[in-house]
Amino acid sequence: MPFKPVEHPKCPKCGKSVYAAEERVAGGLKWHKTCFKCGLCNKALDSTNCAEHERELYCKVCHGRKFGPKGYGFGGGAGCLSMDQGEHLQAKNEGEFSRGSNAILEPRAIAKAPEGEGCPRCGGYVYAAEQMLARGRQWHRECFKCANCAKRLDSVNCCEGPDKDIYCKVCYGKRFGPKGYGYGQGGGALQSDCYANGDAAPRTTVIDTAIIKAPPGKGCPRCGGVVFAAEQVLAKGREWHRKCYKCRDCTKTLDSIIACDGPDRDVYCKTCYGKKWGPHGYGFACGSGFLQTDGLTEEEISASRPYYNPDTTSIKAPAGQGCPRCGGMVFAAEQQLAKGTMWHKKCFNCAECHRPLDSMLACDGPDKEIHCRACYGKLFGPKGFGFGHKPTLVSTNGDHAPSYIDAKPQVGQKRNDGHGCSRCGYPVYAAEQMISKNRVWHKRCFSCGECNRSLDSTNLNDGPDGDIYCRGCYNRNFGPKGVGFGMGAGTLTMA
Repeated sequence: MPFKPVEHPKCPKCGKSVYAAEERVAGGLKWHKTCFKCGLCNKALDSTNCAEHERELYCKVCHGRKFGPKGYGFGGGAGCLSMDQGEHLQAKNEGEFSRGSNAILEPRAIAKAPEGEGCPRCGGYVYAAEQMLARGRQWHRECFKCANCAKRLDSVNCCEGPDKDIYCKVCYGKRFGPKGYGYGQGGGALQSDCYANGDAAPRTTVIDTAIIKAPPGKGCPRCGGVVFAAEQVLAKGREWHRKCYKCRDCTKTLDSIIACDGPDRDVYCKTCYGKKWGPHGYGFACGSGFLQTDGLTEEEISASRPYYNPDTTSIKAPAGQGCPRCGGMVFAAEQQLAKGTMWHKKCFNCAECHRPLDSMLACDGPDKEIHCRACYGKLFGPKGFGFGHKPTLVSTNGDHAPSYIDAKPQVGQKRNDGHGCSRCGYPVYAAEQMISKNRVWHKRCFSCGECNRSLDSTNLNDGPDGDIYCRGCYNRNFGPKGVGFGMGAGTLTMA
């Protein structure tokens, strides 16, 4: 009997056999994993977003485009009209089958409503899902736009005109709004739509306010003309024309905030007032530390310019009350205190090296002078080994220190009772005592008996001869010998 292979289901997309390792199931059919994608947008699918229609797979979005309901409320959101069938996603390659919908969209027929009850623009019935309200009347959503520019309207920018139609705010203003200067796109613009027939716009003339003279002392202080109520500005009980109320020097327009009345009965801005009538000198300009010189001559500037006199002895103080260094008067702005005496800041330095001092460095000497710490120690501090620039021996009489100092103590008599230092035999006091296996040593004698290396509790080794050694010398003298007992494993030492 001939061999007959097992029948495998065929993929509806490519027509080839589908094996268990690569199958995907949808709509009772089995598909290859690579064929399991949307037939319109080629998006990879899974069990959550797959929709099958006549042996073809679609994602839910494309399935709704091709086979879902159309019209108002079935688009991107409620109230939107969707007529998308996915034509822009279909393949354009030659020979590729196009899966476009064969459904024919018939033109929408609008039922006419009785007179005065339907949409004011088209006259058809308006249903609740598509109605827009304006002044108690119902409009279709697509009819609810400006009658002039066809702009889409809403409840914010809709204006109902006197002709019972609706307009946007711009078109309403152009068509039915006021005309003339100040009623255009901005206050001060001329609305000229009403002059489109060739009529010239009215011209405004600027009248000189000084033409109509007022009695002396009663008119505008600047031009002397009569001030009427529509143009008056009040300042310190006087009436000014609005156009005359500006700074005398820079002609800047003024208001009640920046206006300053000068002593010449004129008005100035704050800057010009300060330059002309304000204080002059250092600290009275744009900021503290600047010199304000507007309106001053060079001689006046030089006379008022501050200067610094470095001579502290120019003003002598009574005996015992001035600076101890120079004897001059010490004022509060320059005083420094030291042990109840007041010094000039310039004089408050070391008498020996002239280093500037402060409260941390100053030392009062017995000579009634002040010194830095180093000079005070040299002049008045203790002398001898350890008192100076340590560990230097300081001597002021010219003697020199010995070139060699014996490291072993030579003080007192040696002890023969076994209680002295194990190295030198001299007495050991508590301040210099080092202990090893019930024996005491001087601190400077506590070193290796062979290499004289200083020892401590971490590298101390007591030898059988009663002396102490470092680890290296101990192993060399008393440690085991032979292979493996040298500088490293495997080394032979016979030292």
